[in-house]
Amino acid sequence: MTLTRRLLAAALALLLTSAASTALAQDWTGPQAPAAPTPQNTPLALPRALPPIPAPTAEAYPGVIRYEVDATDVEKKIVRVRQTIPVTPGPLVLLYPKFLPGNHAATGPIQLLSGITVQGGGQRIDWLRDTIDPYAFHIDVPQGVSEITVDFQWLTQPDNSTWRVVMTPEMVNLQWEKALLYPAGYRSKGITFAPSIRLPQGWKYGVALDTESFVDGLATFAPTDLYTLIDSPLFGGAHFQRIAIDPRRGNGEGAVHLNIVADTAKDLAPTAEQLGWFENLVTQTDRLFGARPYDRYDFLLAATAKLGGIGLEHHRSSENSVPADFFTNWGKSLGAVGLLPHEFTHAWNGKRQRPADELTANHNIPTQNTLLWVYEGQTEYWGDVLTARSGLASKADILTSFAEVAAFYDNQPGREWRPLQDTNNHNLLGYRTSNPYSSWMRGTGDYYREALLIWLDADTLIREATDGKKSLDDFARGFFGGDDGSWAPRGYVFEDVVAGLNAVHPHDWATFLRTRLDANGPDAKAPLDGLARGGYRLTYTDSLTAEEKRIQSGWANDFQYSLGFTLSASNKLTGVRWGGRAFEADIGPGWELVAVNDVAASAEKLRDAVTAAKGADAPIRLLLKNADRYRTVDFDYHDGLRYPRLERIPGTPDRLGDILSPRRR
Repeated sequence: MTLTRRLLAAALALLLTSAASTALAQDWTGPQAPAAPTPQNTPLALPRALPPIPAPTAEAYPGVIRYEVDATDVEKKIVRVRQTIPVTPGPLVLLYPKFLPGNHAATGPIQLLSGITVQGGGQRIDWLRDTIDPYAFHIDVPQGVSEITVDFQWLTQPDNSTWRVVMTPEMVNLQWEKALLYPAGYRSKGITFAPSIRLPQGWKYGVALDTESFVDGLATFAPTDLYTLIDSPLFGGAHFQRIAIDPRRGNGEGAVHLNIVADTAKDLAPTAEQLGWFENLVTQTDRLFGARPYDRYDFLLAATAKLGGIGLEHHRSSENSVPADFFTNWGKSLGAVGLLPHEFTHAWNGKRQRPADELTANHNIPTQNTLLWVYEGQTEYWGDVLTARSGLASKADILTSFAEVAAFYDNQPGREWRPLQDTNNHNLLGYRTSNPYSSWMRGTGDYYREALLIWLDADTLIREATDGKKSLDDFARGFFGGDDGSWAPRGYVFEDVVAGLNAVHPHDWATFLRTRLDANGPDAKAPLDGLARGGYRLTYTDSLTAEEKRIQSGWANDFQYSLGFTLSASNKLTGVRWGGRAFEADIGPGWELVAVNDVAASAEKLRDAVTAAKGADAPIRLLLKNADRYRTVDFDYHDGLRYPRLERIPGTPDRLGDILSPRRR
């Protein structure tokens, strides 16, 4: 019996045999069938355990896998793939990538892989999915077959309800790892692919691969290893513009480029001033890190209201989506403006220099996330700093953002039971899952934004102790720099981070970091010392400036620091803060605000009521509805609206201002 037939029989036995779960763990067969069985009592042989999935070795996979993608079916949003794989007769396991770079979790959407058909030697070859690891497919290659073709489809999604939209009538975001299979038993660096993609007629594209030809919509790329292929996504579209933004190299070999796709041609409209800020970004990263971890770099930027949102880092490119009017309505969203500096920083921190427990041999070995507070947290810090230094946003904008971050963590009760270090596991517990009480549960954002405050704390400590002669900039250059033009990944551990900080300024950095990362309990506080050392303190105001409102874009519906919730556009109470006033009034998820002081509810009416109650005696009366239940709740609150703001501490050095100022060399 061939391997495939034996495995198919095993699968059938698993369905029909109550002892199957025990049999899988053993290497045995059941009793022999009687000489003349009847249909009612035919015993089935219990299966042998499935063949193991080969672990990756240092050996290179023999031959080159031809990989052809057809991305022209944008109306039905189907990506069609054919892979031609050199093989030898016998058992073969093909893997679908499970642990995707930058996702920090098992997020490969294998549920969207369909139509898998294998052929070789002029015949169809059966496959069997592994019953333990559904990302693995077992194949028995027949004698005389030296290559197989594998055809399948990636059924990309029509909306963003579960997976993000990656195809629209105007553009495609091809992430190769979502639409390929690769042989088990080898390192990603040891498997060579020869990729090509067919795009709709007239489209152009940006990608960090080397193009060999582009004729009639068919782009053929130079052979590359699987690791580099997965690290080199493609943005293509009907409306496309490629712009050099590298002051050091112009438009020549190795330059940094913006590759912009847009919903409409009018959205391809960066001004000369905006392009100058992006050029400044390249200059400021050069001055910060001192060496480039790439031979070329391509920002892939989608100005769109249709493509799903993304910000994802790669060695020599990044995937970025911003609002369709990003260039024509500049500065509307600080998050969009700061996205490119964040992802660009990852070329140094997260891609070339990477936590050792995230350097896995291939994309089906589990990742560990113990140092995401460096990988993501320090990148979040440098992203904001570089946004200001390049001129993409003002110092005042970043200070307003820092105030929002500081207030969030100063009022976060979840630190009482869960330390920041544990939030590094959040993606592994369920990739960016939501929960009804995020202030108590904590999660993904913490190892970004709370860690930002820790790195601000470290930066200001170094600046204070050295009288401004040293800073975290020196750590960045020493730890992430060097080897100009090389993007070979280098692993680091906690002790390396401590040693890098000590090389800049001797201090008990291990204790400094661990006390902040492991802090939990009723007395644990947010790491706000960097603000005070930087010359600022966190305060609250009941009246924001127009510029503050632009940065704190949800201000109109934000009652977090007064009544303890956020009001949605549909008047739902969301983000009920654990231990806040609404929580203590027995208000949880699902309640809708119907009326404020007996008047039909709106965010404006609620703001007016909170303002009117300041210094008064009468409570704020809310009528709430949850399904068919109604409640009236009186809030005895009289301190007015509260929005965060950073205030200068008189007579102190403005170290935050120094941090956000551009480097001159």
